[in-house]
Amino acid sequence: MLHRILSLSFVALALTLFIGQAALAADKVHEGTVVKAGDGKLTMTDKKGSEHSHVIPAEAIITLDGKECKLEELKEGFSVKVSIKEDEKTVTKIDASSKKKRQ
Repeated sequence: MLHRILSLSFVALALTLFIGQAALAADKVHEGTVVKAGDGKLTMTDKKGSEHSHVIPAEAIITLDGKECKLEELKEGFSVKVSIKEDEKTVTKIDASSKKKRQ
């Protein structure tokens, strides 16, 4: 009985550590508004109004209103969430909404 309890405790601990590690490795998300998109680059303003650009790799997943799209379909004023790996350089995902953000 004690062996079974210890085994289950070990499994629970390992699972907790694995989930915690995955949460720490999660992408960072930048939210803002599209200024310009195309030619492998997204220029956006963040919530503070600062403008910055991201290089968008071909393997990045891009959606507009929940449907896959091309980078060039993102228009000025669209709301955007950009997911970036921990290295803060590699864009993995862009979620955009055609509903323009109110300033």
